[in-house]
Amino acid sequence: MPKQKTKKSASKRFKVTATGKLMRRRSFTGHLNVKKSSRQKRRLAQAVEVKGKYAIKLRKMLGVRKKNKTLKII
Repeated sequence: MPKQKTKKSASKRFKVTATGKLMRRRSFTGHLNVKKSSRQKRRLAQAVEVKGKYAIKLRKMLGVRKKNKTLKII
C-alpha cells in the first residue's frame, strides 16, 4: 500500500498542538485595519481551535491522529 500524502495547503494553514487540537488563524485581518479597533485587532490576531466535523476532515488531510487521553497501564 502506498503512503498517505499530506495535503500541503492544509499543513500551511493549520497547526496541531501538543494535545492534538487543530488551530487556525482568524479571517478579516488582511486589510482595512485602520477602522478596526485595537481590541478587535488583538482578538483577530489570536489563533482559534477548529471543532466539529471540519476538524475530522482536517485530521485526515494532515494525517494526524488524536491522542488517546484515557490510556490505562495494567
